[in-house]
Amino acid sequence: MGKNALAAPCGLYCGVCGIYIAHRDNNQAFKEKLCGVYGVGVEELHCKGCLSDDVFFYCRSCPIKSCTIEKGYAGCHECTEFPCDKVEAFPLPVGKKVIMRSIPAWRELGTEKWMAEEDKRYNCPHCGYPQFRGAKRCRSCREPVDLD
Repeated sequence: MGKNALAAPCGLYCGVCGIYIAHRDNNQAFKEKLCGVYGVGVEELHCKGCLSDDVFFYCRSCPIKSCTIEKGYAGCHECTEFPCDKVEAFPLPVGKKVIMRSIPAWRELGTEKWMAEEDKRYNCPHCGYPQFRGAKRCRSCREPVDLD
């Protein structure tokens, strides 16, 4: 499935997800910080992307992903009902904000360009260091960031 396994149907591009990054980099310190955020143990912090065969615990039963599968869509960007009640009910405010920004961009750019733009977006404007979605402070220079 490759890189497209990171194209989560909801528009929350997995390539900038903290869980994906921590797992990809085998970053134990980052995983330990994320445990407190998600209320799970370190052993549960693994994911290779929403559309992979190794999906994070919370993302396994996603109503948005289930809906797109039922409709035969690659994502919400193909749906005329966006934003729907499933998006409105998304439990994390940062996630909902990103979905509302991301889906129109995905529609406009197409999958490959949209993923490339999301990768670019999540770099510290001060030092260029790659960030994760929801970061408040750069992991390198420690400057405040607001990239979502």
